[in-house]
This record gives sequence, C-alpha cells and structure tokens, in this order.
Amino acid sequence: MHWEILSYVGVITFAVSGAIIAMEEGYDLFGVLFLGLITAFGGGIIRNLMIGIPVSNLWTQGPLLHIAAIAVIVVFLLPLRWIHRWKYLEPILDAVGLAAFSIQGALLAVAMDFPKTAIIFAAMATGVGGGVIRDVLAGRKPVVFRDEVYAAWACLSGLICSFHLVQTTFQSLLLLAAIVALRLISYYFSWKIPRRQLSRDRYRSGANTPL
Repeated sequence: MHWEILSYVGVITFAVSGAIIAMEEGYDLFGVLFLGLITAFGGGIIRNLMIGIPVSNLWTQGPLLHIAAIAVIVVFLLPLRWIHRWKYLEPILDAVGLAAFSIQGALLAVAMDFPKTAIIFAAMATGVGGGVIRDVLAGRKPVVFRDEVYAAWACLSGLICSFHLVQTTFQSLLLLAAIVALRLISYYFSWKIPRRQLSRDRYRSGANTPL
C-alpha cells in the first residue's frame, strides 16, 4: 500500500509541476503534456536504466500514466488566475514529489537487495531525475545543479531506507513528511551547498590564477 501511495503522490505532483513550467514557457497542449509526463516518469526511467530494469517496464504502469495525463490536462484547462495562485504552492509540490519519488526509488532498490550505495543512488535518481529533464527541456538551470540543498534530501531518504527503517505505510509517510519539511526549511531559509566558480574570461585568456 505504501508503495502505491508514494507512486501516485510523486506522479501527480511532478506531472503538475512539469505542466505549469511548460505553460510558463508558452508550450502548446502537446508540449505541456510531454513535459508533464517526462517530469513524472523521467526519474524512474533513469533509475531503471542504472539498476537493470527494462525501460519498457514503464508501459506496464497504465493507471499511473493515465492519472499523470489527466492531471496535466486538468491543469492546462484551469483558469489562469487559479494557476497563478497555484504557483505559490510550487515549492511544496516540488518537495512532495522529491520526497515521494526518492523514497519509492530507495524501497525498490531495497526490495532488489542492492547495497547501500546503490539504494542511495536509486533514491537520488528517482527523486531528482524528472526535475532535471524538465528544467533542461524548458531551458532552465536544473535546481539540483545550483547551490541549493536539494539532492541531499533524496540521498538522506535513501540512506534511511538502506537501514530497513521504512517497512510500513506509517513509516513511509513519516519519512515523506520529514523530507518535505527539510526541503522546505532549506528552501525558505536559503541553505546553501559550498561551491567554487572559475572566472570564464580569465580561464579563456589563459591568465594565471592563484590556487
């Protein structure tokens, strides 16, 4: 039951997120539908490729595909004033999708008896993969590649699942709530991950720069 809950929550939230971003970029109905679906299922496809599950497994998830498509079309048909109000929920939708998919990906790897590193990677790929594809196709810099604390929460959910601490619906929902809360806290308080940036002009000119 908890597996299905996580799948439906992740698919709906990411499909809506992808649809809204597509409309912001002025895509037509086909583009909105495509971006919504690729956002909802892109992370799972990447995960499946990396852990040896056939990509064609996607086509066995008929109900999820139908629900994702319905969610996208509903958002497309909503009055614009509703969508603008809904935009305030974008960080929450993104956090819920990240949490649900990262936990689901981790639990799949746990069920296949993969080592901890593979479980953490499965959680990260499932949680952030769809969002990365969405942002790239929309011509935006992916959130996961900025200095925000984002992918770290997906890795944390994978680490927790790798110790077999999530085995019931209640435990799944408790972890989901915790990851959503951490993501939102890091978003609103602008927590950052350290980064270093090279000066492009100096690098191209071959100028010597201090270490």
